[in-house]
Amino acid sequence: MTTLYLVIPCYNEETVLPVTAPLFADKLSALQATGRISGDSRVLFVDDGSKDTTWSVISALAADNRLVEGVRLSRNRGHQNALLAGLLTAKDKADATISMDCDGQDDIHTVDKMLDEYEAGCDIVYGVRADRSTDSVFKRGTARAFYRFTRLMGMESVYDHADCRLMSRRALEGLAQFKEVNLYLRGLVPLVGYRSTSVYYDRMERTAGKSHYSLRRMMRLAVDGITSLSTRPLKMITALGLTVSLVSLGMIVWSLARHFTDATVAGWASQMCVTLFLGGVQLLCVGVLGEYIGKIYAEVKARPRYIVQESTFEEDAP
Repeated sequence: MTTLYLVIPCYNEETVLPVTAPLFADKLSALQATGRISGDSRVLFVDDGSKDTTWSVISALAADNRLVEGVRLSRNRGHQNALLAGLLTAKDKADATISMDCDGQDDIHTVDKMLDEYEAGCDIVYGVRADRSTDSVFKRGTARAFYRFTRLMGMESVYDHADCRLMSRRALEGLAQFKEVNLYLRGLVPLVGYRSTSVYYDRMERTAGKSHYSLRRMMRLAVDGITSLSTRPLKMITALGLTVSLVSLGMIVWSLARHFTDATVAGWASQMCVTLFLGGVQLLCVGVLGEYIGKIYAEVKARPRYIVQESTFEEDAP
């Protein structure tokens, strides 16, 4: 019988947890009652260094309900690191994990569909949004642009998939072998390999509280994903540099020809356009190179991706 862990990252979710935690626990209870999962299955909340009373809420839930466990990180490390901490904590305790958002937007009934595919032999099951009709025009457009752009940049990803997914223990062991500090799990998980499939669900409205993912954070996540998993931007810089060099060489030949035929005309506007264009291209290239150098710097230092401060597991208690 399958031991299943639901892994739920949390950050400042004191108003959301009392509403959504019972939904996760009730789902596990229902699955246990029908014999689909074992009695050792748990809901694992990961507190990503919250500044409010999130950990106190998790601790109280764990004390009141045997199905709930919690892990608290020593400081805020970001959603991807918190999710990884939960997955690796559950790796040796569960046969399979399903990661979901804490806000209740991921349909809890998707768990049944994922278990069906897992039992059919899939090691990885991606939860994919059936449609984006509930999103604003801006959010829908930027999401589509993001997936198209990441594919253009050579990054393998599943369209309209966030971080709702099932992973078997074997897949988790494969993921644990990736040691990079700069995490983008949506791009890393496909690199693990093994048999995979997708299930589709409708994303709900947020149950309570406000989303912590601003436009700036989403853009930062996109940049991290591209620069962590693809070198195509560097190749594009090389191609751009070669193109500009060829155009510049042609302009030099043309300028010399005009000079020796006494047909030159002094022009401030043309000079400024060329100078600004070349300056902009150089700064853009330096910026892209800086992103990669920063990634190399972080990887070389090999600092821990997260540190667990405390947990509710009895075997971890002092």
